[in-house]
Amino acid sequence: MKSETVIRGDVHSRIYRKLLKVIPGLLTIPEHGKSVVKGYMDLNLDILQRKPERIIIALSHYYKQNGDMIADPDMEVAVYPQRQTTEALTYQDCYSYRRVYGEDNATTDVRAKRDLNQFLSQWLSNLIAQGHRIALESEDCQDHGESK
Repeated sequence: MKSETVIRGDVHSRIYRKLLKVIPGLLTIPEHGKSVVKGYMDLNLDILQRKPERIIIALSHYYKQNGDMIADPDMEVAVYPQRQTTEALTYQDCYSYRRVYGEDNATTDVRAKRDLNQFLSQWLSNLIAQGHRIALESEDCQDHGESK
């Protein structure tokens, strides 16, 4: 069991490092940001909650279908700056909604926890490869990572 805990911690630490490559100013971005990379869907960031021990963010791509904006995907993610770890909390797209913790935070869906963190890790790797970067508005905006 102890090695399983270490592996999970490593996964959450790797996700944290990847997230900071995509959002280097995560700890100081006030409310929201956006990355625009030509040829790829825009990446949106919203800061949902900011406390010293935990920041909850939403990361999303949206596309237009029949005049409606459709999330594909939209994830809520918890960031623990002091521990330098990150974990997926929720995932939704036009077909499904999954959450790791129950409404009361007393129950954990272990399969969702594993699946959503694996997805988040792979998604962040893809975003890095595509050149996504959400910067503070005061930083220079570039074609590969425009902040809005």
